[in-house]
Amino acid sequence: MATLLLIIIYLAFISLGLPDSLLGAAWPVMQSDLNAPLEMAGFLFMTIAGGTILSSLVSGKVLKRFGTGKVTFVSTLMTAGSLLGFYFAPSVMWLFLFAIPLGLGAGAIDAGLNDYVATHYKAHHMSWLHSFWGVGATLGPVIMAQYIAGQNSWSSGYFAIAGIQFVLAVILLFTLPLWGKVKSSQIHIKEAPEKSNEGLEYEGNERIKPLQIKGVKLALASFLFYCGIEATMGLWGSSYLVNIKGLTAATAAQWVSLYYGGITIGRFITGFITFKVNNVTLIRAGQIIALGGAILLFLPLPSIFALAGFVLVGFGLAPIFPCMLHETPARFGKKHSQTIMGYQMAVAYTGSTFIPPLIGFIASKSTIGIFPLWMVLFVAAMYLSSEKLNRRAGSPASI
Repeated sequence: MATLLLIIIYLAFISLGLPDSLLGAAWPVMQSDLNAPLEMAGFLFMTIAGGTILSSLVSGKVLKRFGTGKVTFVSTLMTAGSLLGFYFAPSVMWLFLFAIPLGLGAGAIDAGLNDYVATHYKAHHMSWLHSFWGVGATLGPVIMAQYIAGQNSWSSGYFAIAGIQFVLAVILLFTLPLWGKVKSSQIHIKEAPEKSNEGLEYEGNERIKPLQIKGVKLALASFLFYCGIEATMGLWGSSYLVNIKGLTAATAAQWVSLYYGGITIGRFITGFITFKVNNVTLIRAGQIIALGGAILLFLPLPSIFALAGFVLVGFGLAPIFPCMLHETPARFGKKHSQTIMGYQMAVAYTGSTFIPPLIGFIASKSTIGIFPLWMVLFVAAMYLSSEKLNRRAGSPASI
């Protein structure tokens, strides 16, 4: 029963990933059709992310009242309706209107399912859960590319993704009873992470506030830069490839899908590696690989190296987010981890919300050719924040 529900949760995370990569993949065509400025994609992305932040902040109360299953079903239905709205939208203003429920639905799914898996399932399932987000994020640009190449129609791509979302919503509807059965059976098979000395130091201290714990602010900085990088690559990657590298919009969308493919495959592999390698090592290795990929994008090399850069950045980013989430109790103690986890998610969404539009605004005043330079700077900043955190908080125990 628990295994069947886990499969349903994985499907729900595919539905979470599907819309996330669509806007960036379709924007080179959307911009022309809608006669919109380049930076408008950043504002649309900010609107979606703003809805995600809002729903994440209130998700705790909503989940307690209605349960994870019902919230996931309604949220998936909401995102499906929003994507259908994108298909019918006659202007950019309508896209902004439908972007709000799209973000609200995504935030509730993300918060609810992350918490559920962390509570009821073993540690490696966290990496695999985010791998299935990558499946959706990879399929999105692939599907969009087919419609752009075949019909030169970005709206048909949104229609197809909306159809998939409605099918997933129906599956979630018919499997709602599973959530109650698993909860009533009290199956808790999560592996408790071993605490580091730093976590134990703050475990029983009532007077210490979470933000006063050594290293928390550095952890927040790492999440900010990570999500800023991940979102910026997805949103502006296609525009960079079309305007600077001279690729067609369809080819660019396919290349961006390989970036998400790198995240997907990397997280699937990470799920197995976590049995032998600790989180800190995986985070460090991922950051070094991502930095190498960003440098490939930055160097004046033939276009094929840009493809390698996208894949490497995706593969490098793969272990970072789930491992940073799972490392929270080990670094800061289980007593404070829930609050700190909430801070981390809020800061992560802040990075997704503001960094891509900022890059878009700067690019509109100069050139989208600045895209790889900013990626190098942000990956380097994430690496430095993470390494400083490791020195301050100490090396956590292996998992």
